[in-house]
Formats: sequence, structure tokens, C-alpha cells
Amino acid sequence: MSYTIEAERLTKSFRGRPVLTGLDLRVEAGTVFALLGPNGAGKTTTVRILSTLLPADGGTARVAGHDVGAEPRRVRGAIGLTGQNAAVDEMLTGEENLLMMARLRHLRRAAARRRVAELLERLDLGDAARRRVATYSGGMRRRLDLAMSQITMPPVVFLDEPTTGLDPRSRRDVWDAVGELTDAGTTVLLTTQYLEEADRLADRVAVMDGGRIVAEGSADELKAHVGGETLDDVFLILTERS
Repeated sequence: MSYTIEAERLTKSFRGRPVLTGLDLRVEAGTVFALLGPNGAGKTTTVRILSTLLPADGGTARVAGHDVGAEPRRVRGAIGLTGQNAAVDEMLTGEENLLMMARLRHLRRAAARRRVAELLERLDLGDAARRRVATYSGGMRRRLDLAMSQITMPPVVFLDEPTTGLDPRSRRDVWDAVGELTDAGTTVLLTTQYLEEADRLADRVAVMDGGRIVAEGSADELKAHVGGETLDDVFLILTERS
């Protein structure tokens, strides 16, 4: 079995407070893997370590075949990252944001324009391409942020609570964009507090609590494990047990 993301015994503390307490994680290539848990469970810390933004205190991790600690530049070259806040320049247009990212990724001018036009169309931003991002809705900004993470078609994309604060329609738009990523063969690690989101998008779900994974499986497997009918049941039962 091929794993694109692997972590063993990851630990991390902040000012003496443990946040990750021996996290083990394996994500198969071309799948969506959801880390589900409440605030403070360690989800964002996990993503920041795997994307080289934060060093682990202990343990090992590999992304796209590269050691996160020893080969950070190779890891960064293989990933896209969408954080909790859209990393876009409000003074630029959507098209200008994407062209800027394409040039930072060393795409030649003609190739950059072709890729930007493709992404604007795919993420339903064509009509707003030449509007300043300051005029975009929350959902449009999130789709633009997703587009920026896909400029070079990375094999791995990290999405840290990508739909937090969005209205239901914008959330569905982001879900559709995630589906297109996996259709193209991208591996997606998604963090979320939304049970419906994990149930809808993920091939496998890991429930995090207290800096560790307390259960993992498909949504149906987790429901069967605790006798719950929904992921709400699973989440409540497992976090109470932990």
C-alpha cells in the first residue's frame, strides 16, 4: 500500500503544554483524509508540522516521500497549503493574485497565463477574475485560495478548516473544489470541526482529541464501531471515552 503522508510518534508542546502526544498517521495516495476534532485537539499543529511551518519536538514524518525535518524544501515543493485564513492580496484582482503565485513558482509567462485561466474557469471565478479581491465574498476568497495552492498541481494539498465561517452555499462550492482535486489524483489532508464535512468528503476519518488519534476508519466503520447512526454520535462517544 502506498502512503503519501506518514507520521510516527509526533510530539509538540507550547510553553510546557502538550499539544501532540505521540501522533501516528498514514494517508493513502489519492485519497481525502479528514482530521476531525474540537478546537485544541492538535489538528492545526499537525498540519503546520507536516507542511514544514513548525518543527516537531519528537517523532518523524514524511510527505511525498520526503523527510519533513531533513528535506523541508523538497516537501514544500510537493505540497499546496490552504490555511484557516485566505492568504490573498485584497488590493489585487483574482487573476493578479494567481499570476503572482505562478511567477513565484517559476512558471514561464505563457504557461502561467494558461494555468491561471484554467484554474479561474475550474473554480468558477472567471467572471470575477479582474475584480479586486476586496469585493469577493468569503466563498470566493476560499476558492481563490484553493486555486493558488494548485498552481503547480502538487501531489499533496493540506486544507486547514477550509470552510470555517462560510455560508452553506459557499461551503458546498469548496466541497466541489475538493472533489475535483481528488479526481485529478491529489492527496488531500483536511482538518475540520464539521461532522457533515468529514462524512461527505473523506475516504477515511481520524477523530483527534487531546493531541492524539482516538479512532480511525471510514465514516461507516466508525459508526459501526460505536453503534452510532451519525458521525455526531461517533464524535461524542469517542471524545467522552478519551
